[in-house]
Amino acid sequence: MLVVAAVGGNALLRRGQPLTAQTQRANVRMAAEALARIVRAGHQLIITHGNGPQVGLLALQGAAYKPDEAYPLDVLGAETEGMIGYLIEQELENALGHDHAVATLLTQVVVDAHDPAFARPTKFVGPVYSREEAEARAKAAGWTIAQDGKYWRRVVPSPRPVEIPDLRLVRLLLDQGVIVICAGGGGIPVLRRPDGSMIGIEAVIDKDAASALLAADIGADALLLLTDVDAVYQDFGTDAATPLRLLTPDEGCALDLPKGSMGPKLTAACDFAELGGIAGIGRLADALAILDGTAGTRVSKQG
Repeated sequence: MLVVAAVGGNALLRRGQPLTAQTQRANVRMAAEALARIVRAGHQLIITHGNGPQVGLLALQGAAYKPDEAYPLDVLGAETEGMIGYLIEQELENALGHDHAVATLLTQVVVDAHDPAFARPTKFVGPVYSREEAEARAKAAGWTIAQDGKYWRRVVPSPRPVEIPDLRLVRLLLDQGVIVICAGGGGIPVLRRPDGSMIGIEAVIDKDAASALLAADIGADALLLLTDVDAVYQDFGTDAATPLRLLTPDEGCALDLPKGSMGPKLTAACDFAELGGIAGIGRLADALAILDGTAGTRVSKQG
């Protein structure tokens, strides 16, 4: 099977952990072990990943240095795609004993300049704060902020991905048996000009939406959306919480889930499953079991 595995930001950097290279490498090493099991089972693998904490940290660092010279979000997205891709690439090569070629591809993703998301920022980036600190930082820096669980974070525009022009390069690598790491952080957001040229834009694309588009366009058999929660839950966070193991796209779309966490994952899973593929949502450590249908939540037309 050709599998697209989307590794969530919370699986690579847990809440409350320091944003250090050492912490991220340790988490990536554990992620690589889970991903390696998919490869050892005989599947072809494409890996995508989140970058919310990392891109937010780079933005903070840039603003602290020379605010007037801070890099835009598309450039920061490219930086994080290279950084996280490097860690995944190296640790996955180590986990597989260097028996498989692994390559990281900086991936441009086209968005629509008229997407309403530019007027309604919703994508969480950067560290978590108390409400008081978030409001103070927002006032000083002109941020938009929103509540993320018990905490508050900066939010930025997250337009819908429309096209992945680098797809032909992904296919070339797959044809050579390469494990491809691409569309990190949802890819680098770009606009296509009337003359066909492209230019970056200030945004962060939702990684799950980009992963679903990638999986559909590349003809993947399965899409895994991997996070730190073992399944999609009905009434999550309450005493009545119940894991949902099998869903059809229609059943998934009917659920009312948080828009900043599990909601985008289920939407992406339903979009891909509607085209005939199999989508799975669950814990990173359970990646192969989710693919086998023995863990997580599976979304397919057959349920």
